[in-house]
Amino acid sequence: MLYSFVKILARLAIKIYCRDININKKELLKTDGPLLLAVNHPNSFLDAIILCTLFDKPVYSLARGDAFKGKLTSKILFTLKLLPVYRVSEGVENLEENYKTFDACKEIFKQNGIVLIFSEGLCVNEWHLRPLKKGTARLSISSWEDDIPLKVLPVGINYSSFRKFGKNVKLFFGEFITADDIENNNGHGKNIQSFNSNLLQQLQPFIFEIHKNDKPALHKKLYVQQSLLKKTVLLVPSAIGWLLHAPLFYPVKKFVKNATFDSDHYDSIVVGILLLTYPIYIILISLITVAITQQWFYLLLLLFFPLTAWAHVQLKKQLD
Repeated sequence: MLYSFVKILARLAIKIYCRDININKKELLKTDGPLLLAVNHPNSFLDAIILCTLFDKPVYSLARGDAFKGKLTSKILFTLKLLPVYRVSEGVENLEENYKTFDACKEIFKQNGIVLIFSEGLCVNEWHLRPLKKGTARLSISSWEDDIPLKVLPVGINYSSFRKFGKNVKLFFGEFITADDIENNNGHGKNIQSFNSNLLQQLQPFIFEIHKNDKPALHKKLYVQQSLLKKTVLLVPSAIGWLLHAPLFYPVKKFVKNATFDSDHYDSIVVGILLLTYPIYIILISLITVAITQQWFYLLLLLFFPLTAWAHVQLKKQLD
């Protein structure tokens, strides 16, 4: 129930936070499992939030193990369909927990579920495909060895910015990888190489290779043109949206920047905090306004605020 509730909130939030989401094969968002989404990882848990909100079916996501500290935190994360994956840097003693996670993934696959894995491993804010880790291949091959009819879907995700509210997102889905696509007669190591070669070949065209200082290339690939009519119609609502939301957005932005030292997780943490605080913010303002004016009409502020936020995002600066 918590997952479904958060997914509804996240779907509404993403419509505001992202100016435009362009998808090459929208029909694949209705795909049934067993399915493994093999995704690049440029923007921390925002990558997972976007994909989980877009797919019709629930999506389980593999997340860094150090987030699962404490029983309460772990319980909440499991309820949100997050499963831990540990790295050596998080303690060699925790690596065996990865086998439990892979077993849990295979049980999800047996129930025709969907799992998301970040095939590069670590998150880095860049327009570049980094070397693929072995985890995606190992989970896939292990599932096929257990006679699970798993399909692996390569997914490439690109952002117009890693720091600005109001993103243009380009999402590319590849062709399904199945057990028949992998050479499986050359030993486990060769099978992993064969899988990663196939996955790499599909992901490379999907991930824009842009140097962080190459503004013309970024503009060409990820800028979204806005019509003069749209700019004119939204000009006043956009200005109102800025005024209404500045008291919440700028303190959150400053707090996260100081707390994360402007790290690769900055963007996602801003989204996460706003996802929790924004509903409270607009509900409080609406109720206070109703209490002061004694006019229930002002409950319409619950709709007015998000609409003006959307208008502002449409017109604000797009690129880093």
